[in-house]
Amino acid sequence: MSRQDRAGRAGRAPGQRSLRVGEAIRHALAELMLRGSFRDPDLAGVPITVTEVRMSPDLRNATAFIMPLGGADGAAAVAALNRAAGYVRGEIGRTVRLRLTPDISFRLDASFDAAAHIYRLIAEVVTDTDTDTDPDGAA
Repeated sequence: MSRQDRAGRAGRAPGQRSLRVGEAIRHALAELMLRGSFRDPDLAGVPITVTEVRMSPDLRNATAFIMPLGGADGAAAVAALNRAAGYVRGEIGRTVRLRLTPDISFRLDASFDAAAHIYRLIAEVVTDTDTDTDPDGAA
């Protein structure tokens, strides 16, 4: 692969290997969250869902998108997980067999908020069109 081909890959969709590794790490993170072996009080008793793991093209970095359940403070959970990133990386290294264990950073998943916003916009449009009347006076 030429240098230009590798540079052009940055704008494309992730490759099959990247998706497979991201999914394996997501499953390992979900198991780790289920065990709840964190000492941080911000993570104690807070169920966390790992919605997605995005890998860098070289598989050296991973971004895990999380969502705390039950209306818990998401920012505190993300901060606590980023503080525990070294521990998490070590646990992932023991679980997922990779040549290099990626550095993992955590972010709050905003896709649920975006989906709810879109749903509200669609509901407004549907409600507005249902209440509109025909200009000829017919309903």
